[in-house]
Amino acid sequence: MRPLESVPNFSEGRDRSTIEAIGAALSRFARVLDVHSDEDHNRSVFTLVGDEDELTEALSAAVGVATARIDLRAHEGAHPRVGAADVVPIVPLTPEDMPRAERAAAAVARRLAGAWDVPVFLYAPPERGPAFYRRGGTAGLQARIDTGELQPDHGPARLHPTAGAVLVGARRPLIAFNVNLAHADVEAARAIARTVRERDGGFPGVRALGLDLPRVGLVQVSMNVEDWEAAALHDIVERIATEAAARGAEVVGSELVGLMPAGAAAAAAGAMLRIDGFDASRVLEVRLLGE
Repeated sequence: MRPLESVPNFSEGRDRSTIEAIGAALSRFARVLDVHSDEDHNRSVFTLVGDEDELTEALSAAVGVATARIDLRAHEGAHPRVGAADVVPIVPLTPEDMPRAERAAAAVARRLAGAWDVPVFLYAPPERGPAFYRRGGTAGLQARIDTGELQPDHGPARLHPTAGAVLVGARRPLIAFNVNLAHADVEAARAIARTVRERDGGFPGVRALGLDLPRVGLVQVSMNVEDWEAAALHDIVERIATEAAARGAEVVGSELVGLMPAGAAAAAAGAMLRIDGFDASRVLEVRLLGE
């Protein structure tokens, strides 16, 4: 049976001891493939794989660490958040495993609420993705609970005083991808984000924010590319570079948060090398793994 993937996002990107403690909790039960921490975002993204039981145990242990060690009342960072363990996606590696991922997400949500007394919301992209719940931050989320607009799927109807809430959901693989800009302010980054995100007429399946990165002296277009087959990364970067140049700014680098499907990398490589008909099936290691 194929493993499932999880990509939990924790609201800590600066305190190395806390990041390592979360990683150690995850590693006791599942295989951790990648850790990406960002001080400006003040956020760490872990990538792990395992079966349903392994992921449930690993994520519960890690959320327990985050609940004990991260205090949102003292937290500041560029990335929006409503929880110490902000979002916990369960991701199928193939489309036919989506029902397994959905069952695993439901089990994880029940476990987290019961073990750590935090409200847990089962998110469902694209209509009710994480951004839907993060609107207004923790105060806004609590207000929406108080008015009856929202209710947690599991756990108490009040946010944890220091750890907030947890968003758990099953979703397709996506690419978390950021492009950094120099000679621009955050308003320019936000304007460029609007040109590439689907909501404002940009690329299909792209969600984008403009963020300030004061520690490195740059601004950023921070994106989730939810359908890399419909929106190729190289096309998105080219659009951002064009929009940045029109505003007197320039692209100085990009970063991948976590891991990406081989097909997306192959598509970008084929386009850059101008190889007709190039896709992941032409990559030796991918072909061997598929046999």
